[in-house]
Amino acid sequence: MTAATGIRRGRGLAGDNRGIASVEFAMLAPMFCLLLAGVVDLGGALFTKFKLDAAVTAGANFAQVNATNVSSANGQTLASNIATVVETSQGAAWANDAVVVNDGPSTTVTSGSASNSGTASNADLCYCPSGTPGSFTWGSSTSCGTACPGSNTGFAGKFVTITASETYTPIFSSYGIVQNDTINASAAVQVQ
Repeated sequence: MTAATGIRRGRGLAGDNRGIASVEFAMLAPMFCLLLAGVVDLGGALFTKFKLDAAVTAGANFAQVNATNVSSANGQTLASNIATVVETSQGAAWANDAVVVNDGPSTTVTSGSASNSGTASNADLCYCPSGTPGSFTWGSSTSCGTACPGSNTGFAGKFVTITASETYTPIFSSYGIVQNDTINASAAVQVQ
């Protein structure tokens, strides 16, 4: 500052650093928003998967508790009851599911509407299924308790398979971080 004029002399515009934080924020904010969108969509997909796993687990527990109902007389009722447990565990008509009782009686729920099918007499037989729970290959029936050759099930027995699926639509689908897709969960329970 000069005494005669009262004008303050500083570093000029080149040395002025006011507003730098605003410029940095403006440059980084879009990246943070994109990251947040990805986290929200990934979290939604994981939440859907956890809901499906919980529903299938509830159905598997019901199958274990009611193992004596795996028979030609009670198999269809058991399949329907398990499908109801899966459907009502997270609210009405929230997912599609399929329950197969020992390659016999089955119940499929699509958009809240159930349909029954299958051969009831198969529920009295024992199998050595192979593959994964969502896509079992039942094979032919065999004597209960015999060792299953080359199978991941161990011994021939009676099984209940449960599969549930839900279509997940991400909130920020236009970003392409998480795609529209069907999320699945499945389980196989050996009840005998």
